[in-house]
Amino acid sequence: MSGETLSDLARFEIRADLDRAHARAWQHLAGPGTWWDGAQRLAMVEACREALDCALCLERAAALSPFAVHGTHDSTSALPDNVVEVVHRVRTDSGRLTESWFDRMMDTGLSETEYVEIVGVVSVATALDTLAKGLGIPPRPLPEPVPGSPSRHRPANARKTLAWVATLEPEDVTDADPDPYGGKTPDLVANIHRGMSAVPAEVAAFFELDDVIYLPQFALKDFATEYRAISHAQMELIAARVSLINRCRY
Repeated sequence: MSGETLSDLARFEIRADLDRAHARAWQHLAGPGTWWDGAQRLAMVEACREALDCALCLERAAALSPFAVHGTHDSTSALPDNVVEVVHRVRTDSGRLTESWFDRMMDTGLSETEYVEIVGVVSVATALDTLAKGLGIPPRPLPEPVPGSPSRHRPANARKTLAWVATLEPEDVTDADPDPYGGKTPDLVANIHRGMSAVPAEVAAFFELDDVIYLPQFALKDFATEYRAISHAQMELIAARVSLINRCRY
């Protein structure tokens, strides 16, 4: 089943662009990233799935404050404990993360760019698994990791301005940097795009998938045209409800 497309597995017709985006996203997860190799990235995907049944995460989710509950995460991966903590927290309780928690993660030896890549991997993996669940098909078995070493490229002009981590302004992207913004002009680059921009490949991969699952930016405010089977209003109603359930501050 690992090589099958969404169209092969779903009980109804799947758009061709969604099939292609799904395949590209899995290739991205399995390949070497900027700071983690393919095997480590796929281990993060597995940890992301395990987080949903993790006893510690469930206890924290039920607590008034997740920081009042201590313990060890349920994990079968060889990832370091600090990476498992980030993956599980981002997957299960991202709405209650704090800057002091982030600082503690940095004190464990993680760099801010390593952290950003973890967030990118968890975000894409969550989108793919949630899509599968919505289609009524099982999560895809993990592919084999693609050999290779991380690029370890940090944009020279990334700096701390609006977030806990450094971000890269559109005008500060150099020829040495992968373009995190897909050629968007600065007026079209929102803070949600800037959030992971210290690791440009993760921004590009997330929004390549987002454009297909949701809408590309040019279509967001084109209310005269409906690009999907449901309307803009229906999509935003669903998004607002899901955001509330997930405690999304955005």
